[in-house]
Amino acid sequence: MQQLHTGGTAGSLIVNAVARFGDRPALADGQIRWSYRELGDAIARFIALFRAVGLRRGDAVSILSGNRAESWAAISAAMVMGLRYTPLHPMAAEDDHAFIIEDAEIDALIVEAGKFAPRGLAIKSRVSGLKHLLSFGPVEGARDLLAELPSARPEPLVDESDVNAIAWLAYTGGTTGRSKGVMLPHRVVATMATCLYADWDWPAEIRFLAATPISHAAGVTLYPVMLRGGFTRLVQGFETESYCRVVAEEKITAAFLVPTLIYALIDAPQLRARYDLSSLDMIVYGAAPMSPDRLREGIDIFGSIFVQLYGQTEAPQCITTMRKIDHDVTKPGRLGSCGRPNPLVDVKLFDFDMREVGVGEAGEICVRGTLVMDGYWKRPEATEEAFRGGWLHTGDVAVKDAEGYFYIVDRTKDMIISGGFNIYPREVEDALMAHHAVASAAVIGIPDDKWGEAVKAFVVLKAGANNDAAELQAHVKAKRGAPWSPKSIDFVSEIPVTGLGKIDRKALRAPYWEGRTRGVA
Repeated sequence: MQQLHTGGTAGSLIVNAVARFGDRPALADGQIRWSYRELGDAIARFIALFRAVGLRRGDAVSILSGNRAESWAAISAAMVMGLRYTPLHPMAAEDDHAFIIEDAEIDALIVEAGKFAPRGLAIKSRVSGLKHLLSFGPVEGARDLLAELPSARPEPLVDESDVNAIAWLAYTGGTTGRSKGVMLPHRVVATMATCLYADWDWPAEIRFLAATPISHAAGVTLYPVMLRGGFTRLVQGFETESYCRVVAEEKITAAFLVPTLIYALIDAPQLRARYDLSSLDMIVYGAAPMSPDRLREGIDIFGSIFVQLYGQTEAPQCITTMRKIDHDVTKPGRLGSCGRPNPLVDVKLFDFDMREVGVGEAGEICVRGTLVMDGYWKRPEATEEAFRGGWLHTGDVAVKDAEGYFYIVDRTKDMIISGGFNIYPREVEDALMAHHAVASAAVIGIPDDKWGEAVKAFVVLKAGANNDAAELQAHVKAKRGAPWSPKSIDFVSEIPVTGLGKIDRKALRAPYWEGRTRGVA
């Protein structure tokens, strides 16, 4: 009976898109411009190269690269071959990358020549289980895939993936203590693509602009674009003027942006006057809190083109959706909502005892359905806790109104979402306390008009130390990466603790969040 339920994989989605859309524009990055047929040829050549290296179905691959067409072709080749793909965030620290590569049991790491070459070589020397270091461009000690790509003999594009096998093994958090590998089988990718296809207000002609790293979490958004035969334009990060220029030149109709980047567009009237952005028909936002006041500004400027997503790695992109029609400026309170549940996902609010709460009552958002992960990689106890009572526990607390709209009011977890980055206080605290002058530290997120939340630290220095905030900020940046570096540091004589001796984050947050909603957009 199980054989009747095969198919519906990320690999089959890719193979079918290539076959269906042939000469339609598929992907461009500034140097390369591929039709679906040409993308398919590149995927077929990467499959040949992966097999030549010795990679087989079930093996694991990771990529550390900027936004370039070859990255997506390589990821797509992995999906078609039935490899397991683990994303790496380009801005994360070396320790995080090395931990993930080791924990995920990665067989082959691909790094982009240039700034990522030293990181790749460092990881190879640290992780003994990494069998192959490959590269996009010449890197000493690595096999250059781009040099071999033109002469590689394309393999037939035949989907070899399994609907129940892991497609993406994506990591949350970012430290050895907190980071967990989320097992997302092909079933989840196919469900997600279908949900986004159905629930977002896509324009008739999809010309999608991707500025966030496709080798990391943002890559999953390309699946519904391919499902619709749309075109994706890749750019290397976000710089306001170049972003506006690309929108105008490529007549971009759809984009995903975290709120911080939307604010940058709102605050650049001179660029909006210089570049024609009228082609934009859908801006999807999420991953961080967005100010309802700023959202109203955006609607005034761009029109009713905004769509909000709420999801998490464990149930990606589409637990709830705020569609264009839901962004009703005559109902200003609703602009603080994260929308309604996707029709293909079960979403309920439960209290601590797993009793469903009523309208207007706070409860934890819990999720069921084919969108939900298989569990945490090699973490059975964490998986059991996440699936308590037969539901995925998101850690987000919300209320639901009489019309079915959800409003996130708090998080059971302490995670800070700053500019779209998920940051755990423990990560920053550990980095701070690795400094020789720091006796203890506590970290919280505080409201920030630009970042949604800003990382704020409270530090107790050791006796006799007089180190300043700038030095500690630089220390955390070097150890963890720029997003983890506190935007502000208060030097205090002691850290408040609860009766159980734990950091009293509630007391630390109170002066900053009093009278405000702390939530996720």
